[in-house]
Amino acid sequence: MSEMSKRVLFAGTPDFALPSLQALVDAGYNVVGVLTQPDKEGARKKMTPPPTKVLAEKLGIPVLQFAKVRTEGVEAIRSLAPDVIVTAAYGQIISQEIIDIPPYGVINVHGSLLPKLRGACPIQQAIIDGHEETGITIMRTALKVDSGDMILQHKTRIGEKETAGELFDRMSVMGAFALIEALKKVFDGTAVYQPQVHEDATFCGMMKKENGRIDWSKTVWEIDCHVRGMNPWPSAFTAYQGKTLKIWQVEKLNDLVEAPCGSIVRASAKEGVAVQAKDGQLLVQQLQAEGGRRMSAKEYLAGHTLNVGEVLE
Repeated sequence: MSEMSKRVLFAGTPDFALPSLQALVDAGYNVVGVLTQPDKEGARKKMTPPPTKVLAEKLGIPVLQFAKVRTEGVEAIRSLAPDVIVTAAYGQIISQEIIDIPPYGVINVHGSLLPKLRGACPIQQAIIDGHEETGITIMRTALKVDSGDMILQHKTRIGEKETAGELFDRMSVMGAFALIEALKKVFDGTAVYQPQVHEDATFCGMMKKENGRIDWSKTVWEIDCHVRGMNPWPSAFTAYQGKTLKIWQVEKLNDLVEAPCGSIVRASAKEGVAVQAKDGQLLVQQLQAEGGRRMSAKEYLAGHTLNVGEVLE
């Protein structure tokens, strides 16, 4: 059987997975199905399909959706007789029974330099933690999350002002190129499976809305990383007079005044908004009031008031 006639089952859900799925098709692989999460209820109770389902249907590839693939999807996956399963941000833990189905195993596209940042949100966490670089790891899936042997890694620098959304887009494309490179090695027998140093592993959990709250007692550097890491979701936020104020972009300042952390130390349409942190001030460049739209701080202050001396919470 030639490399391109190998049967590939692709498992992925969000936008991050799209370049990898498209790359498999463009490379000529026989993608026999796309495994993705169930549709979700969106605005006005309308069911919204995952991005990978939309692309799969456009490409004419059968779609499989299970609430719990480990208990509901085994026989359906087995019936497709995949030579390999490729996963990219699928969003469910698969069982050993599924891992054992394809002769070439399960190959995963992961958005960090393993063993660092195993888990659900490695791209965001790399920015939040202030890493200068991150990358893509192509690995062979094992039962324990993100613990399998590595096939290859590609590194990339994180831009000083890069947001999680921007890095997410870049790394999704990086992941697609790395996947095709790794899959060729897997099929032609040249892949080298490098065990991870498990003692060096770090972890990141599922990102939740409440993770976006800004802790103004941290340093300007930490808060800047937090704001960029939360952009676009779940978004960094604080509270002003009991209402949510989203903070989309900040700039680090060296100024330090005698004021509680979180204090508004400057607020005018001419000068913008500056907030006190542990070791300096942050100039808020973009914000969004509760129920309002995203705008520059100066634009916001042309029609709203933020009182100097009040403390953001």
